[in-house]
Amino acid sequence: MKKREVRSPRHVLPKSPTSIQGLDEITGGGLPKGRPTLVCGGAGCGKTLFAMEFLVRGAMEYHEPGVFISFEETEQELTANVASLGFDLDRLVKNKKIWLEHIHIERNEIEQSGEYDLEGMFIRIHHAIESVGAKRVVLDTVESLFSELPSPLILRAELRRLFRWLKKKGVTTIITAERGDGTLTRQGLEEYVSDCVILLDHRVTDQSSIRRLRVVKYRGSTHGTNEYPFLIDEDGFSVLPVTSLGLNYSSSRERISTGVPRLDTMLSGKGYFRGSTVLVSGTAGTGKTSIAAKFVEEACKRGERALYFTFEESPNQLVRNMRSIGINLEPWVDKGLLRFHATRPTHYGLETHLTTSIKLITNFEPSVVVLDPINAFVTGENHVEVKTMLLRLVDFLKMKKITAFFTNLNSASEILENTDVYISSLIDTWLLLRDIEIGGERNRGLYVLKSRGMEHSNQIREFKLTNHGIELLDVYVGPGGVLTGSARLSQETQDDAEQLLHQHEIVRKQISLERKREAMEAQILLLRSEFDAEESEALKVIRIEKARNEQIIQNKKKMAKSRKGDVGQKMHSSNKSKINVLRMVQ
Repeated sequence: MKKREVRSPRHVLPKSPTSIQGLDEITGGGLPKGRPTLVCGGAGCGKTLFAMEFLVRGAMEYHEPGVFISFEETEQELTANVASLGFDLDRLVKNKKIWLEHIHIERNEIEQSGEYDLEGMFIRIHHAIESVGAKRVVLDTVESLFSELPSPLILRAELRRLFRWLKKKGVTTIITAERGDGTLTRQGLEEYVSDCVILLDHRVTDQSSIRRLRVVKYRGSTHGTNEYPFLIDEDGFSVLPVTSLGLNYSSSRERISTGVPRLDTMLSGKGYFRGSTVLVSGTAGTGKTSIAAKFVEEACKRGERALYFTFEESPNQLVRNMRSIGINLEPWVDKGLLRFHATRPTHYGLETHLTTSIKLITNFEPSVVVLDPINAFVTGENHVEVKTMLLRLVDFLKMKKITAFFTNLNSASEILENTDVYISSLIDTWLLLRDIEIGGERNRGLYVLKSRGMEHSNQIREFKLTNHGIELLDVYVGPGGVLTGSARLSQETQDDAEQLLHQHEIVRKQISLERKREAMEAQILLLRSEFDAEESEALKVIRIEKARNEQIIQNKKKMAKSRKGDVGQKMHSSNKSKINVLRMVQ
Protein backbone atom coordinates (compact mmCIF):
# COMPACT_ATOMS: atom_id res chain seq x y z
CA MET A 1 0.00 0.00 0.00
CA LYS A 2 1.39 3.36 -1.06
CA LYS A 3 2.02 5.69 1.84
CA ARG A 4 0.28 9.00 1.71
CA GLU A 5 2.67 11.90 1.35
CA VAL A 6 2.68 14.16 4.38
CA ARG A 7 3.26 17.82 3.64
CA SER A 8 4.66 20.19 6.18
CA PRO A 9 2.53 23.24 6.98
CA ARG A 10 3.29 26.35 4.98
CA HIS A 11 4.92 29.24 6.77
CA VAL A 12 3.89 32.68 5.61
CA LEU A 13 6.64 35.28 5.44
CA PRO A 14 5.88 38.15 7.87
CA LYS A 15 5.16 41.36 6.01
CA SER A 16 4.79 45.04 6.74
CA PRO A 17 1.75 46.53 4.97
CA THR A 18 2.41 49.71 3.05
CA SER A 19 -1.19 50.97 2.71
CA ILE A 20 -0.19 52.14 -0.76
CA GLN A 21 -3.23 51.46 -2.90
CA GLY A 22 -2.64 48.34 -5.00
CA LEU A 23 0.90 47.61 -3.83
CA ASP A 24 -0.06 45.34 -0.93
CA GLU A 25 -2.16 43.30 -3.33
CA ILE A 26 0.74 42.88 -5.74
CA THR A 27 3.18 41.91 -3.00
CA GLY A 28 0.74 39.70 -1.13
CA GLY A 29 0.57 41.85 1.99
CA GLY A 30 3.39 44.37 1.87
CA LEU A 31 7.19 44.49 2.15
CA PRO A 32 9.20 41.76 3.95
CA LYS A 33 9.05 42.51 7.67
CA GLY A 34 12.41 43.06 9.30
CA ARG A 35 14.25 42.87 5.96
CA PRO A 36 15.67 45.40 3.53
CA THR A 37 13.85 46.34 0.34
CA LEU A 38 15.59 48.08 -2.54
CA VAL A 39 13.57 50.69 -4.44
CA CYS A 40 15.42 51.72 -7.58
CA GLY A 41 14.74 53.85 -10.61
CA GLY A 42 15.76 56.88 -12.62
CA ALA A 43 15.55 60.50 -11.59
CA GLY A 44 12.02 61.74 -10.99
CA CYS A 45 10.37 58.32 -10.83
CA GLY A 46 9.18 58.79 -7.22
CA LYS A 47 11.59 56.77 -5.08
CA THR A 48 11.75 59.26 -2.23
CA LEU A 49 7.98 59.81 -2.16
CA PHE A 50 7.42 56.05 -2.22
CA ALA A 51 9.72 55.55 0.77
CA MET A 52 8.26 58.51 2.66
CA GLU A 53 4.68 57.30 2.19
CA PHE A 54 5.67 53.83 3.45
CA LEU A 55 7.12 55.47 6.53
CA VAL A 56 4.24 57.88 7.20
CA ARG A 57 1.51 55.27 6.60
CA GLY A 58 3.25 52.94 9.05
CA ALA A 59 3.40 55.62 11.73
CA MET A 60 -0.17 56.86 11.26
CA GLU A 61 -2.07 53.62 10.54
CA TYR A 62 -0.01 50.82 12.14
CA HIS A 63 1.64 52.70 15.03
CA GLU A 64 5.09 51.79 13.77
CA PRO A 65 7.45 54.76 14.21
CA GLY A 66 9.98 55.31 11.47
CA VAL A 67 13.36 56.81 10.74
CA PHE A 68 14.16 58.62 7.51
CA ILE A 69 17.86 59.10 6.85
CA SER A 70 18.52 61.33 3.87
CA PHE A 71 21.95 61.72 2.32
CA GLU A 72 20.86 64.39 -0.19
CA GLU A 73 17.91 66.47 1.07
CA THR A 74 17.67 68.34 4.37
CA GLU A 75 14.87 67.90 6.89
CA GLN A 76 13.27 71.19 5.81
CA GLU A 77 13.34 70.20 2.15
CA LEU A 78 11.76 66.80 2.85
CA THR A 79 9.02 68.38 4.97
CA ALA A 80 8.17 70.89 2.26
CA ASN A 81 8.24 68.29 -0.54
CA VAL A 82 5.73 65.90 1.05
CA ALA A 83 3.40 68.58 2.43
CA SER A 84 1.52 68.53 -0.91
CA LEU A 85 0.57 64.92 -0.16
CA GLY A 86 -1.06 65.95 3.10
CA PHE A 87 1.74 64.59 5.27
CA ASP A 88 2.48 66.81 8.28
CA LEU A 89 6.01 65.69 9.07
CA ASP A 90 6.55 68.44 11.65
CA ARG A 91 3.68 67.10 13.76
CA LEU A 92 4.83 63.50 13.38
CA VAL A 93 8.37 64.47 14.36
CA LYS A 94 7.08 66.42 17.34
CA ASN A 95 5.03 63.38 18.49
CA LYS A 96 8.08 61.14 18.01
CA LYS A 97 6.40 59.12 15.29
CA ILE A 98 9.01 60.03 12.69
CA TRP A 99 12.73 60.78 12.99
CA LEU A 100 14.12 62.89 10.17
CA GLU A 101 17.86 63.25 9.80
CA HIS A 102 20.06 64.51 7.03
CA ILE A 103 23.56 62.94 7.01
CA HIS A 104 26.01 64.77 4.84
CA ILE A 105 28.79 62.46 3.70
CA GLU A 106 32.27 63.94 3.56
CA ARG A 107 35.24 62.12 2.09
CA ASN A 108 37.26 62.76 5.25
CA GLU A 109 34.54 61.09 7.34
CA ILE A 110 34.75 57.82 5.43
CA GLU A 111 38.27 56.84 4.49
CA GLN A 112 39.59 53.72 2.92
CA SER A 113 42.42 52.75 5.24
CA GLY A 114 42.79 49.01 5.24
CA GLU A 115 39.12 48.45 6.07
CA TYR A 116 36.19 50.58 5.06
CA ASP A 117 34.49 51.87 8.21
CA LEU A 118 30.77 52.78 8.47
CA GLU A 119 30.64 52.58 12.24
CA GLY A 120 29.94 56.30 12.62
CA MET A 121 26.86 56.10 10.42
CA PHE A 122 25.66 52.93 12.15
CA ILE A 123 25.85 54.71 15.49
CA ARG A 124 23.73 57.62 14.21
CA ILE A 125 21.11 55.30 12.70
CA HIS A 126 21.06 53.23 15.90
CA HIS A 127 20.49 56.36 17.97
CA ALA A 128 17.62 57.44 15.72
CA ILE A 129 15.97 54.01 15.94
CA GLU A 130 16.23 53.91 19.72
CA SER A 131 14.97 57.48 20.10
CA VAL A 132 11.54 56.78 18.61
CA GLY A 133 11.40 52.99 18.89
CA ALA A 134 11.42 52.72 15.10
CA LYS A 135 10.08 49.69 13.26
CA ARG A 136 10.68 51.13 9.80
CA VAL A 137 13.78 52.77 8.34
CA VAL A 138 14.48 54.54 5.05
CA LEU A 139 17.95 55.25 3.63
CA ASP A 140 17.77 57.71 0.73
CA THR A 141 19.95 57.19 -1.38
CA VAL A 142 22.60 54.50 -1.06
CA GLU A 143 24.87 55.87 -3.84
CA SER A 144 25.92 58.71 -1.57
CA LEU A 145 27.45 56.20 0.84
CA PHE A 146 29.57 54.29 -1.66
CA SER A 147 30.28 56.78 -4.42
CA GLU A 148 33.94 57.08 -3.37
CA LEU A 149 34.68 53.35 -3.26
CA PRO A 150 36.82 52.25 -6.23
CA SER A 151 36.74 48.50 -5.60
CA PRO A 152 33.60 46.42 -6.37
CA LEU A 153 34.77 43.82 -3.86
CA ILE A 154 34.88 46.34 -1.02
CA LEU A 155 31.56 47.80 -2.18
CA ARG A 156 29.87 44.40 -2.16
CA ALA A 157 31.30 43.61 1.26
CA GLU A 158 30.10 46.90 2.74
CA LEU A 159 26.66 46.50 1.22
CA ARG A 160 26.34 43.06 2.75
CA ARG A 161 27.52 44.46 6.05
CA LEU A 162 24.95 47.26 5.95
CA PHE A 163 22.10 44.91 5.05
CA ARG A 164 23.09 42.38 7.74
CA TRP A 165 23.21 45.14 10.31
CA LEU A 166 19.71 46.34 9.36
CA LYS A 167 18.37 42.77 9.51
CA LYS A 168 19.95 42.34 12.93
CA LYS A 169 18.15 45.45 14.12
CA GLY A 170 14.86 43.83 13.02
CA VAL A 171 13.58 46.92 11.20
CA THR A 172 11.76 46.91 7.87
CA THR A 173 14.01 49.00 5.65
CA ILE A 174 13.66 50.71 2.30
CA ILE A 175 16.89 51.65 0.57
CA THR A 176 16.60 53.81 -2.53
CA ALA A 177 19.08 53.68 -5.38
CA GLU A 178 19.58 55.33 -8.75
CA ARG A 179 19.22 53.16 -11.82
CA GLY A 180 22.40 52.38 -13.72
CA ASP A 181 23.22 51.94 -17.38
CA GLY A 182 21.91 48.46 -18.18
CA THR A 183 21.59 47.57 -14.48
CA LEU A 184 18.96 48.18 -11.82
CA THR A 185 21.38 50.32 -9.79
CA ARG A 186 24.51 52.27 -10.57
CA GLN A 187 26.75 49.78 -8.82
CA GLY A 188 24.79 46.77 -10.08
CA LEU A 189 25.22 45.01 -6.74
CA GLU A 190 22.45 46.24 -4.44
CA GLU A 191 19.77 44.14 -6.12
CA TYR A 192 21.64 40.94 -5.35
CA VAL A 193 21.90 41.50 -1.60
CA SER A 194 18.34 42.82 -1.17
CA ASP A 195 15.47 40.55 -0.15
CA CYS A 196 12.99 42.54 -2.21
CA VAL A 197 13.63 44.73 -5.23
CA ILE A 198 11.05 47.18 -6.63
CA LEU A 199 11.76 49.01 -9.85
CA LEU A 200 10.07 52.34 -10.57
CA ASP A 201 10.10 53.46 -14.18
CA HIS A 202 9.23 56.83 -15.65
CA ARG A 203 9.31 56.78 -19.44
CA VAL A 204 8.10 59.09 -22.18
CA THR A 205 6.32 57.65 -25.22
CA ASP A 206 4.91 59.84 -27.99
CA GLN A 207 5.47 62.90 -25.79
CA SER A 208 3.38 61.34 -22.99
CA SER A 209 4.89 60.28 -19.66
CA ILE A 210 4.16 56.85 -18.23
CA ARG A 211 4.97 55.62 -14.72
CA ARG A 212 5.23 51.89 -14.05
CA LEU A 213 6.19 49.69 -11.13
CA ARG A 214 7.61 46.17 -11.20
CA VAL A 215 8.54 43.82 -8.36
CA VAL A 216 11.80 42.41 -9.71
CA LYS A 217 12.27 39.91 -6.91
CA TYR A 218 10.80 38.99 -3.55
CA ARG A 219 12.57 36.28 -1.59
CA GLY A 220 10.30 33.83 0.18
CA SER A 221 7.03 35.14 -1.26
CA THR A 222 4.96 34.97 -4.40
CA HIS A 223 4.25 38.29 -6.05
CA GLY A 224 2.96 39.90 -9.21
CA THR A 225 5.67 40.04 -11.85
CA ASN A 226 4.05 42.31 -14.44
CA GLU A 227 4.58 46.02 -14.96
CA TYR A 228 1.87 47.94 -13.16
CA PRO A 229 0.91 51.55 -13.86
CA PHE A 230 1.06 53.86 -10.88
CA LEU A 231 0.09 57.43 -10.20
CA ILE A 232 1.48 60.10 -7.93
CA ASP A 233 -1.07 62.75 -7.04
CA GLU A 234 -2.29 64.74 -4.06
CA ASP A 235 -3.20 61.52 -2.26
CA GLY A 236 0.17 59.90 -2.77
CA PHE A 237 0.94 56.65 -4.58
CA SER A 238 -1.72 54.48 -6.18
CA VAL A 239 -0.91 51.33 -8.13
CA LEU A 240 -3.23 49.45 -10.46
CA PRO A 241 -2.73 45.75 -9.75
CA VAL A 242 -3.60 43.95 -12.97
CA THR A 243 -3.43 40.67 -11.07
CA SER A 244 -6.79 41.52 -9.51
CA LEU A 245 -8.41 41.85 -12.91
CA GLY A 246 -9.56 39.02 -15.12
CA LEU A 247 -12.59 36.95 -16.06
CA ASN A 248 -13.78 35.85 -12.64
CA TYR A 249 -16.45 38.53 -12.24
CA SER A 250 -20.15 37.72 -11.93
CA SER A 251 -22.74 38.79 -14.49
CA SER A 252 -25.99 40.52 -13.59
CA ARG A 253 -29.32 39.61 -15.18
CA GLU A 254 -30.85 42.96 -14.32
CA ARG A 255 -31.82 45.12 -17.29
CA ILE A 256 -31.66 48.92 -17.33
CA SER A 257 -33.32 51.29 -19.78
CA THR A 258 -31.38 53.05 -22.51
CA GLY A 259 -33.47 56.17 -22.01
CA VAL A 260 -35.00 55.77 -25.49
CA PRO A 261 -38.17 53.59 -25.37
CA ARG A 262 -37.94 52.52 -29.01
CA LEU A 263 -34.29 51.51 -28.48
CA ASP A 264 -35.37 49.44 -25.47
CA THR A 265 -37.83 47.73 -27.82
CA MET A 266 -35.00 46.87 -30.18
CA LEU A 267 -33.17 45.25 -27.24
CA SER A 268 -35.98 42.76 -26.49
CA GLY A 269 -37.94 45.52 -24.77
CA LYS A 270 -35.75 45.82 -21.67
CA GLY A 271 -32.52 47.69 -22.51
CA TYR A 272 -28.93 46.89 -21.56
CA PHE A 273 -27.68 44.38 -18.98
CA ARG A 274 -26.41 46.09 -15.84
CA GLY A 275 -22.64 45.84 -15.62
CA SER A 276 -22.24 45.25 -19.35
CA THR A 277 -20.15 47.22 -21.84
CA VAL A 278 -21.94 49.27 -24.49
CA LEU A 279 -20.32 50.80 -27.56
CA VAL A 280 -21.91 53.37 -29.87
CA SER A 281 -19.86 54.01 -32.97
CA GLY A 282 -20.40 56.06 -36.08
CA THR A 283 -19.12 58.91 -38.16
CA ALA A 284 -19.09 62.55 -37.05
CA GLY A 285 -22.48 64.08 -36.31
CA THR A 286 -24.46 60.86 -36.14
CA GLY A 287 -25.51 61.36 -32.49
CA LYS A 288 -23.15 59.19 -30.41
CA THR A 289 -22.81 61.70 -27.59
CA SER A 290 -26.58 62.29 -27.61
CA ILE A 291 -27.30 58.61 -26.96
CA ALA A 292 -24.68 58.59 -24.20
CA ALA A 293 -26.17 61.70 -22.58
CA LYS A 294 -29.69 60.24 -22.73
CA PHE A 295 -28.47 57.06 -21.05
CA VAL A 296 -26.79 59.13 -18.32
CA GLU A 297 -29.95 61.18 -17.79
CA GLU A 298 -32.02 58.02 -17.45
CA ALA A 299 -29.58 56.62 -14.87
CA CYS A 300 -29.77 59.83 -12.83
CA LYS A 301 -33.58 59.69 -12.94
CA ARG A 302 -33.32 56.27 -11.27
CA GLY A 303 -31.25 57.90 -8.52
CA GLU A 304 -27.98 56.32 -9.71
CA ARG A 305 -24.62 58.06 -9.99
CA ALA A 306 -22.97 58.58 -13.35
CA LEU A 307 -19.36 59.53 -14.16
CA TYR A 308 -18.82 61.09 -17.59
CA PHE A 309 -15.29 61.22 -19.05
CA THR A 310 -15.23 63.66 -21.94
CA PHE A 311 -12.08 64.03 -24.04
CA GLU A 312 -13.22 66.47 -26.72
CA GLU A 313 -15.81 68.83 -25.17
CA SER A 314 -15.90 70.83 -21.99
CA PRO A 315 -18.69 69.92 -19.55
CA ASN A 316 -20.39 73.31 -20.03
CA GLN A 317 -20.40 72.92 -23.79
CA LEU A 318 -21.73 69.38 -23.59
CA VAL A 319 -24.53 70.38 -21.18
CA ARG A 320 -25.47 73.30 -23.43
CA ASN A 321 -25.54 71.17 -26.58
CA MET A 322 -27.66 68.46 -24.98
CA ARG A 323 -30.19 71.00 -23.79
CA SER A 324 -30.98 71.78 -27.45
CA ILE A 325 -32.36 68.26 -27.92
CA GLY A 326 -34.37 68.16 -24.71
CA ILE A 327 -31.72 66.54 -22.46
CA ASN A 328 -31.06 68.66 -19.36
CA LEU A 329 -28.08 67.36 -17.41
CA GLU A 330 -27.48 70.40 -15.22
CA PRO A 331 -29.93 69.45 -12.43
CA TRP A 332 -28.21 66.12 -11.98
CA VAL A 333 -24.82 67.83 -11.70
CA ASP A 334 -26.24 70.12 -9.02
CA LYS A 335 -27.65 67.14 -7.11
CA GLY A 336 -24.29 65.37 -7.18
CA LEU A 337 -25.54 62.40 -9.19
CA LEU A 338 -23.57 63.34 -12.31
CA ARG A 339 -19.89 64.23 -12.40
CA PHE A 340 -17.84 65.22 -15.43
CA HIS A 341 -14.11 64.70 -15.84
CA ALA A 342 -12.80 66.58 -18.86
CA THR A 343 -9.22 66.27 -20.04
CA ARG A 344 -7.28 66.02 -23.26
CA PRO A 345 -5.97 62.51 -24.01
CA THR A 346 -2.54 64.02 -24.67
CA HIS A 347 -2.45 65.68 -21.24
CA TYR A 348 -0.69 62.64 -19.81
CA GLY A 349 0.07 59.02 -20.67
CA LEU A 350 -2.30 56.11 -21.03
CA GLU A 351 -1.31 54.55 -17.72
CA THR A 352 -1.94 57.82 -15.91
CA HIS A 353 -5.32 58.09 -17.60
CA LEU A 354 -6.09 54.55 -16.45
CA THR A 355 -5.03 55.04 -12.84
CA THR A 356 -6.75 58.43 -12.67
CA SER A 357 -9.96 56.96 -14.04
CA ILE A 358 -9.94 54.06 -11.61
CA LYS A 359 -9.24 56.37 -8.71
CA LEU A 360 -12.16 58.64 -9.67
CA ILE A 361 -14.45 55.65 -10.12
CA THR A 362 -13.44 54.22 -6.76
CA ASN A 363 -14.05 57.50 -4.95
CA PHE A 364 -17.32 58.45 -6.68
CA GLU A 365 -18.80 54.91 -6.85
CA PRO A 366 -20.96 55.43 -9.96
CA SER A 367 -23.38 52.94 -11.51
CA VAL A 368 -22.67 54.21 -15.03
CA VAL A 369 -19.37 55.32 -16.57
CA VAL A 370 -19.12 57.01 -19.98
CA LEU A 371 -15.94 57.44 -22.05
CA ASP A 372 -16.53 59.81 -24.96
CA PRO A 373 -14.78 58.98 -27.29
CA ILE A 374 -12.30 56.15 -26.75
CA ASN A 375 -10.49 56.58 -30.07
CA ALA A 376 -9.22 59.97 -28.83
CA PHE A 377 -6.42 58.01 -27.12
CA VAL A 378 -5.13 56.66 -30.43
CA THR A 379 -2.04 58.49 -31.59
CA GLY A 380 0.29 57.01 -34.15
CA GLU A 381 0.70 53.27 -33.73
CA ASN A 382 -0.33 52.88 -30.09
CA HIS A 383 -3.40 50.75 -30.85
CA VAL A 384 -2.13 47.85 -28.74
CA GLU A 385 -1.43 50.09 -25.73
CA VAL A 386 -4.89 51.68 -25.95
CA LYS A 387 -6.57 48.29 -26.20
CA THR A 388 -4.59 47.06 -23.18
CA MET A 389 -5.63 50.11 -21.17
CA LEU A 390 -9.30 49.68 -22.10
CA LEU A 391 -9.10 45.95 -21.33
CA ARG A 392 -7.92 46.72 -17.81
CA LEU A 393 -10.58 49.37 -17.38
CA VAL A 394 -13.37 47.10 -18.68
CA ASP A 395 -12.32 44.29 -16.32
CA PHE A 396 -12.26 46.73 -13.41
CA LEU A 397 -15.74 48.05 -14.26
CA LYS A 398 -17.17 44.56 -14.68
CA MET A 399 -15.80 43.54 -11.28
CA LYS A 400 -17.56 46.57 -9.80
CA LYS A 401 -20.77 45.75 -11.80
CA ILE A 402 -20.62 49.21 -13.35
CA THR A 403 -22.22 49.69 -16.76
CA ALA A 404 -19.62 51.06 -19.17
CA PHE A 405 -20.71 53.19 -22.12
CA PHE A 406 -18.12 53.95 -24.82
CA THR A 407 -18.40 56.05 -27.95
CA ASN A 408 -16.12 55.67 -30.94
CA LEU A 409 -15.70 58.03 -33.89
CA ASN A 410 -15.37 56.25 -37.22
CA SER A 411 -13.92 57.92 -40.28
CA ALA A 412 -16.01 57.90 -43.44
CA SER A 413 -13.36 55.89 -45.30
CA GLU A 414 -13.09 52.98 -42.87
CA ILE A 415 -15.30 49.98 -42.32
CA LEU A 416 -18.00 51.01 -39.83
CA GLU A 417 -17.94 47.60 -38.14
CA ASN A 418 -14.33 48.26 -37.02
CA THR A 419 -12.94 50.55 -34.34
CA ASP A 420 -9.56 52.23 -34.13
CA VAL A 421 -8.66 50.22 -31.03
CA TYR A 422 -10.20 46.89 -32.10
CA ILE A 423 -12.12 46.26 -28.89
CA SER A 424 -15.17 44.55 -30.37
CA SER A 425 -14.39 41.43 -28.34
CA LEU A 426 -14.77 43.46 -25.12
CA ILE A 427 -18.19 44.86 -26.06
CA ASP A 428 -21.47 43.27 -25.00
CA THR A 429 -23.86 45.59 -26.89
CA TRP A 430 -22.73 47.44 -30.01
CA LEU A 431 -24.94 50.11 -31.57
CA LEU A 432 -23.92 51.42 -34.96
CA LEU A 433 -24.97 54.82 -36.26
CA ARG A 434 -24.60 55.55 -39.94
CA ASP A 435 -25.35 58.26 -42.47
CA ILE A 436 -27.91 57.39 -45.15
CA GLU A 437 -27.67 59.57 -48.24
CA ILE A 438 -30.82 59.56 -50.43
CA GLY A 439 -32.17 62.26 -52.71
CA GLY A 440 -29.49 64.79 -51.83
CA GLU A 441 -30.08 64.41 -48.07
CA ARG A 442 -28.06 62.95 -45.22
CA ASN A 443 -30.12 61.27 -42.55
CA ARG A 444 -29.22 59.04 -39.61
CA GLY A 445 -29.81 55.33 -39.24
CA LEU A 446 -29.32 53.10 -36.19
CA TYR A 447 -29.09 49.35 -35.84
CA VAL A 448 -27.88 46.83 -33.27
CA LEU A 449 -24.71 45.22 -34.55
CA LYS A 450 -24.63 42.77 -31.64
CA SER A 451 -26.02 42.34 -28.15
CA ARG A 452 -24.85 39.35 -26.18
CA GLY A 453 -27.32 37.34 -24.13
CA MET A 454 -30.55 38.81 -25.51
CA GLU A 455 -32.76 38.84 -28.55
CA HIS A 456 -32.44 42.05 -30.51
CA SER A 457 -33.76 43.68 -33.66
CA ASN A 458 -31.90 43.25 -36.91
CA GLN A 459 -33.60 46.21 -38.59
CA ILE A 460 -32.26 49.66 -39.36
CA ARG A 461 -34.24 52.45 -37.71
CA GLU A 462 -34.23 56.09 -38.74
CA PHE A 463 -32.62 58.06 -35.93
CA LYS A 464 -33.78 61.64 -35.36
CA LEU A 465 -32.66 64.33 -32.92
CA THR A 466 -35.52 66.69 -32.11
CA ASN A 467 -35.99 69.55 -29.67
CA HIS A 468 -37.86 67.16 -27.37
CA GLY A 469 -35.43 64.25 -27.44
CA ILE A 470 -34.35 61.28 -29.48
CA GLU A 471 -36.79 59.55 -31.81
CA LEU A 472 -36.48 56.22 -33.58
CA LEU A 473 -38.91 55.97 -36.46
CA ASP A 474 -40.47 52.79 -37.74
CA VAL A 475 -38.58 50.93 -40.39
CA TYR A 476 -39.76 52.06 -43.82
CA VAL A 477 -38.65 50.01 -46.80
CA GLY A 478 -39.40 51.22 -50.30
CA PRO A 479 -38.63 49.71 -53.70
CA GLY A 480 -34.99 50.76 -53.37
CA GLY A 481 -34.44 49.73 -49.76
CA VAL A 482 -34.63 51.62 -46.46
CA LEU A 483 -35.87 55.19 -47.00
CA THR A 484 -35.26 58.18 -44.75
CA GLY A 485 -35.97 61.89 -44.71
CA SER A 486 -37.76 63.43 -47.71
CA ALA A 487 -37.48 60.19 -49.67
CA ARG A 488 -39.38 58.43 -46.91
CA LEU A 489 -42.02 61.19 -46.79
CA SER A 490 -42.41 61.15 -50.59
CA GLN A 491 -42.72 57.38 -50.67
CA GLU A 492 -45.18 57.46 -47.77
CA THR A 493 -47.31 60.05 -49.65
CA GLN A 494 -47.26 57.90 -52.78
CA ASP A 495 -48.15 54.79 -50.82
CA ASP A 496 -50.94 56.64 -49.02
CA ALA A 497 -52.37 57.74 -52.39
CA GLU A 498 -52.24 54.19 -53.70
CA GLN A 499 -53.83 52.95 -50.52
CA LEU A 500 -56.61 55.52 -50.91
CA LEU A 501 -57.24 54.33 -54.50
CA HIS A 502 -57.41 50.75 -53.27
CA GLN A 503 -59.92 51.76 -50.64
CA HIS A 504 -62.06 53.57 -53.23
CA GLU A 505 -61.95 50.50 -55.48
CA ILE A 506 -63.07 48.32 -52.59
CA VAL A 507 -65.98 50.67 -51.84
CA ARG A 508 -66.97 50.72 -55.54
CA LYS A 509 -66.99 46.93 -55.71
CA GLN A 510 -68.97 46.73 -52.50
CA ILE A 511 -71.62 49.13 -53.94
CA SER A 512 -71.74 47.14 -57.19
CA LEU A 513 -72.27 43.92 -55.30
CA GLU A 514 -74.97 45.53 -53.20
CA ARG A 515 -76.79 46.69 -56.31
CA LYS A 516 -76.60 43.26 -57.92
CA ARG A 517 -77.89 41.74 -54.73
CA GLU A 518 -80.86 44.15 -54.69
CA ALA A 519 -81.59 43.43 -58.39
CA MET A 520 -81.43 39.71 -57.71
CA GLU A 521 -83.79 40.01 -54.76
CA ALA A 522 -86.20 42.11 -56.90
CA GLN A 523 -86.18 39.41 -59.60
CA ILE A 524 -86.76 36.74 -57.01
CA LEU A 525 -89.68 38.76 -55.62
CA LEU A 526 -91.17 39.15 -59.11
CA LEU A 527 -90.84 35.42 -59.89
CA ARG A 528 -92.39 34.56 -56.56
CA SER A 529 -95.32 36.89 -57.26
CA GLU A 530 -95.87 35.34 -60.71
CA PHE A 531 -95.63 31.87 -59.22
CA ASP A 532 -98.17 32.71 -56.54
CA ALA A 533 -100.62 34.03 -59.18
CA GLU A 534 -100.21 30.94 -61.36
CA GLU A 535 -100.53 28.71 -58.35
CA SER A 536 -103.76 30.40 -57.27
CA GLU A 537 -105.23 30.03 -60.79
CA ALA A 538 -104.21 26.39 -61.06
CA LEU A 539 -105.76 25.54 -57.70
CA LYS A 540 -108.99 27.22 -58.76
CA VAL A 541 -109.15 25.10 -61.97
CA ILE A 542 -108.37 21.98 -59.97
CA ARG A 543 -111.27 22.67 -57.58
CA ILE A 544 -113.67 23.22 -60.52
CA GLU A 545 -112.55 20.00 -62.16
CA LYS A 546 -112.94 18.14 -58.92
CA ALA A 547 -116.44 19.44 -58.40
CA ARG A 548 -117.37 18.54 -61.98
CA ASN A 549 -116.09 14.96 -61.60
CA GLU A 550 -118.01 14.53 -58.37
CA GLN A 551 -121.13 15.80 -60.09
CA ILE A 552 -120.66 13.29 -62.91
CA ILE A 553 -120.36 10.45 -60.44
CA GLN A 554 -123.48 11.55 -58.60
CA ASN A 555 -125.39 11.79 -61.83
CA LYS A 556 -124.38 8.28 -62.84
CA LYS A 557 -125.47 6.95 -59.49
CA LYS A 558 -128.82 8.61 -59.85
CA MET A 559 -129.24 7.24 -63.39
CA ALA A 560 -128.34 3.71 -62.28
CA LYS A 561 -130.81 3.96 -59.46
CA SER A 562 -133.59 5.14 -61.76
CA ARG A 563 -132.93 2.22 -64.11
CA LYS A 564 -133.00 -0.21 -61.23
CA GLY A 565 -129.44 -1.32 -62.01
CA ASP A 566 -127.08 -3.32 -59.76
CA VAL A 567 -125.31 -0.57 -57.81
CA GLY A 568 -123.42 -3.13 -55.68
CA GLN A 569 -121.26 -4.31 -58.59
CA LYS A 570 -117.80 -3.07 -59.09
CA MET A 571 -117.48 0.27 -60.65
CA HIS A 572 -116.34 0.43 -64.20
CA SER A 573 -112.57 0.66 -64.47
CA SER A 574 -112.63 4.01 -66.26
CA ASN A 575 -114.75 5.55 -63.58
CA LYS A 576 -112.55 4.09 -60.87
CA SER A 577 -109.39 5.65 -62.34
CA LYS A 578 -111.07 9.04 -62.53
CA ILE A 579 -112.00 8.83 -58.87
CA ASN A 580 -108.36 7.98 -57.94
CA VAL A 581 -107.08 10.99 -59.90
CA LEU A 582 -109.46 13.26 -58.06
CA ARG A 583 -108.30 11.89 -54.74
CA MET A 584 -104.67 12.46 -55.65
CA VAL A 585 -105.43 16.05 -56.61
CA GLN A 586 -107.16 16.54 -53.30
